[in-house]
Amino acid sequence: MTTSKPLIALSLPTLGCFDTNLAHLISHLLSTPKDAIVIAPEVCLTGFAYDRFAHAAAFTPIALEALLGCVGERLLMFTAITHAKGNFYNTAYALSGGKILHTQSKAHLFTLGGEGNHFTAGATEGIVPFTFEGIRIGMLICFELRFLGLWEQLRGCDLIAVPAQWGKLRAHHFHTLSGALAIMNQCYVVACDANNDDNSGQSAIITPFGERATPPLEARYEPKTLKAMRRYLTVGIEP
Repeated sequence: MTTSKPLIALSLPTLGCFDTNLAHLISHLLSTPKDAIVIAPEVCLTGFAYDRFAHAAAFTPIALEALLGCVGERLLMFTAITHAKGNFYNTAYALSGGKILHTQSKAHLFTLGGEGNHFTAGATEGIVPFTFEGIRIGMLICFELRFLGLWEQLRGCDLIAVPAQWGKLRAHHFHTLSGALAIMNQCYVVACDANNDDNSGQSAIITPFGERATPPLEARYEPKTLKAMRRYLTVGIEP
């Protein structure tokens, strides 16, 4: 039976030094409870690094090895720049127990920010739930939060993680959409934006009732809360 678990959003800054970013992520990760579900921002290890793209992609396997060695029984979700068959992708990872449990590449690129000039889009079919200790989990990467069809693909998830680098100019969109996703899918949403001057400042953990946790970056996943909402308002999602 699924039990209550700590939920942590690591809203970290993205610095220019890849090694420093990795050290910060590991330090914060190790400070979380050993059974926590932890979400870090989009491309938190390197930023978008368009001026040193190949270097950023080459750093990802190094970082994965280090993170797999220290994640323990926690679940860690984040995205990183990857390279495969001549193409670069923005790939989401879910790590636990020294293993990669799930990957998916960003399918909807933010063309306003020039992502399409550098990344290859992943397949929308790859945006599917995975299960961790009885919890059905989905991931949407930043701009993908705007696509209603993807909400439907993740319908029935207990938790949806949204690692992001969301622009400050559209901060209220991130706030509104992440809350609406929790309400529509009657699930927990962990919206984790980077903590940079040009980012939204709207990272939050939102319950299936649409309530934002206080403090905003720490809460608990409670199966009874999930079931209560789905029994309270029956919209076709199984409790």
